Amino acid sequence: MIIRRLFTILTALLVCVTADAAATRRLRILTWQDYVPADVAADFEKETGIHLEVTLSNNEDIIARLRASGGSGFDLVQPSHDRVAGAQQAYHIYRPFDESRLPTGRYIPQLFDSVRRNTTLNGRLYGTPYLYGIEGLVVDTHRAHVTDYGDLCRADLAGKTAMRIRRNTLIAFSFASGKDPFALYGDPKAYAQLIDEVADRLVECKRNLGLVFDNQNQIVDAIKSGRIVAAMFWDAPVWELNRQVPAVRYVEPASGSLGWIMTFALPLHGENEDAAYEWIQYTSRPEVAARITKSVGNFTAYSGTLKYVNARLKTQLFLSLPRGFNSVHWYPNVPAGYEDMEAKALARIRAAH
Repeated sequence: MIIRRLFTILTALLVCVTADAAATRRLRILTWQDYVPADVAADFEKETGIHLEVTLSNNEDIIARLRASGGSGFDLVQPSHDRVAGAQQAYHIYRPFDESRLPTGRYIPQLFDSVRRNTTLNGRLYGTPYLYGIEGLVVDTHRAHVTDYGDLCRADLAGKTAMRIRRNTLIAFSFASGKDPFALYGDPKAYAQLIDEVADRLVECKRNLGLVFDNQNQIVDAIKSGRIVAAMFWDAPVWELNRQVPAVRYVEPASGSLGWIMTFALPLHGENEDAAYEWIQYTSRPEVAARITKSVGNFTAYSGTLKYVNARLKTQLFLSLPRGFNSVHWYPNVPAGYEDMEAKALARIRAAH
């Protein structure tokens, strides 16, 4: 009887040890499409013995999943840098990074500084940069001359321009009006007034548009067909279009491009923090980061990668940012209640005929 009981205990202990060992050899990542290229994941697994389990997601879904689970179920997640601090303050779903374990010497300084400003709470860092993108204008330069967002509303281009009715459009047209919406994040009354003024302008502009689009394929097809000659659009698909139709180019708006940075964040109750740091370190290697750029179409936040990147894609980046990062408006954290203001303005624009 005693021997049988000892055997049962030993079996249970062996199961627990085996389960713990299995957990240390897997990394569960909640991320976006293409952010974990299969070939990069395979090489990482071969080098470290850590198996990647990838679940595709987006900003809203990342927050919803971690909120529902209390910050468990995943070891590493990838929200944009303006969606970390607010979620942490509201739901306490993340744990801070140990900066000594991050490849801080490899980050492009401007990008790391922007992420640090957005994701630091009580002196602790909750986000670290992964890759970035910009949004400005796509223009068929043989058929139109466009220099800023407001040109999409020009009468001579009636029926030939396009945009989405999204908060980024409100932000872009705010900058085009000569005002900095982010500088008003501490003044709700002034921000509401600015957004109402921009919404009035976009209601009028909507009548000028040839297309209000919701997804990438819609606008790509419209530009390829020649039906649309200019639109507000983000970088990577424009670069792909340019490779097919050289006259179609990304144009940096005179009032500046909008910039977003995707990050890594650690869920509060992740099971394999060590593996998370290993993946962050691995993907920061310049030659690996360049492979990720090839897969996603956007550039990573690590320095030293450009010599490994396709020469044409590198040229497209430089042409898209002739003033460098100085002209990019990086999204800061959105104060509570501001998206409600924007939602009302966007509803008014969508309802306009």
